[in-house]
Parts: sequence; structure tokens; C-alpha cells
Amino acid sequence: MSEVRISAEPRDKFGKGAARQLRRDGKIPAVLYGHKEEAVHLALPEHDLFLALKTPNVLLNLDLGGRSQLALPKAVQKDPVRRTIEHVDLLLVRRGEKVTVEVPVVTVGDVVAGGLLEHTLTALSIEAEATHIPGSVEVSIEGLEVGWHVLAKDVTLPRGATLVTDPEHVVVHILAAPTAEQMAGETGEAEAAEESAAAEPEATEEG
Repeated sequence: MSEVRISAEPRDKFGKGAARQLRRDGKIPAVLYGHKEEAVHLALPEHDLFLALKTPNVLLNLDLGGRSQLALPKAVQKDPVRRTIEHVDLLLVRRGEKVTVEVPVVTVGDVVAGGLLEHTLTALSIEAEATHIPGSVEVSIEGLEVGWHVLAKDVTLPRGATLVTDPEHVVVHILAAPTAEQMAGETGEAEAAEESAAAEPEATEEG
């Protein structure tokens, strides 16, 4: 579990104008909430936050003027065009407590000859200690034959973690890869459909 120390400062100005000014100053507005405590409005350094958020479920150790608070990013708002961070919601956590998080699924191994990997579930919901959240969970596809699959309950979780996702949910499935003849047939059908559409006369409006 990655724990990143990051400086944080309280903010008392709100609204779109104040948020834009913060971002111009290289800071990102954030809200820290949890444990039924009053929400705290913060400003975080943009560059440090950007680097920290590259790690899934990163644990942030917020330095609030010499006082530390642990937090997990719960919602990250980004500019739809530039993809820059606009705002972050942080969940206050404590060492030893358990939280429910989404953990990415990573496949290891090679797909059997003639097989095609279908990644049905890209993340598992698990409950784990806030300070021991795995960055990902691995699913081995080595030796899986065509038609075989791996269920959520079959995935090995880190010690102390429990599965929240439906245990019968299919995580990965090995399908039969299409043959060259099938692919050629699909290409031919698509070309025929395009030619047919091009040959249809355009509708004209009657006066």
C-alpha cells in the first residue's frame, strides 16, 4: 500500500472564481470528510496531487500545519478536455479501520493458442484495512482452456481483505478466437452492406 505525504492548507474562499484562482496558483480545491466530522475545505499542491493519484487507492498522509490526517481519494473531478484535476473529495480514514474500495484486476500469463481473453470485470470491490489496500489483484490465465472462466470468488485476495463483489461474477473468460474464414466472411458482409447502401437512390421530396 502506497502512502504519500502531501501538504494541505485550509481554504475559506469558495465558488467558481475562488477555485479558478486556486488552480492558477497551482493548487487544487479539495474537501475532506468522514467519521461524522465537519467537512474541511482544503487546497492541495497540483503537481504533488497529480503524481499521487497515478497510484490507485493511494493513501494520502495530509500535512495540515504539523498535524497529520490520513485520507483516501473518493472522487476526482477533471476537466473534460484538458483532463486536468478540478476538484478532489477525500475520505478521512484511520489506521486499523476497514474501508470498501475498488481494486483493479490485472491478468498474468498467456492466452492459450486459439483463445481470446474477455476481461469481463476490470476491478473488484473489496474490504480491507485503510493502510493495507492493494494496488491491484492478479488473475492468472495461464493454462485456461477455451470456454473456461475465473469467478470473483476464485481470485486470491491479500491477507485481511474480504470480497464485496458478487462471488459468482465472472472476472475473465476465455473465448474461441475467430478463424481467418470467419473474419473474411464478416469483412465481406460489411463490404456488401456498404455497396448496397451506396446503390440505393436518394429520396426526393415531392412538391
